[in-house]
Amino acid sequence: MAVVIRLMRAGAKKRPFYRLVAADSRRQRDGRFLEILGHYNPITQPSELVVQKDKVQVWLDKGAQPSEQVASLLRTTGMKLGKASKPTKKAVPAGAAAKPRTRLKPRPVSARKTKVKAAKESAKKAGKVVPKKGAKRKAAAK
Repeated sequence: MAVVIRLMRAGAKKRPFYRLVAADSRRQRDGRFLEILGHYNPITQPSELVVQKDKVQVWLDKGAQPSEQVASLLRTTGMKLGKASKPTKKAVPAGAAAKPRTRLKPRPVSARKTKVKAAKESAKKAGKVVPKKGAKRKAAAK
């Protein structure tokens, strides 16, 4: 179970209030959590931040990753942190272009398709005009 220290939103509409919680990374932002570690009120001037540093340090020692916003808030309290967890995306190297995928084993071709393909090739060799796909339907509709 990957534990993340994140902000859980509470408070009324347009009046945010956040709890600092340790939660399973797979849970929703405002879902179930493991422990409340403090709170943050951005509305008050200056903003209010209450952190139980000993509990936060215990979770960090256990391997919990703080979110970017929580890491920023914890730095303002003077706590030393490692790297904050970031949303994961597959990084493509700067110089590398996207390579087309190649199949290891070719797809099986139906007997009907091979028959039609052979008929088109023989007609092309004989010099006949090969009608395009759907030409019969268009001619019948006129």
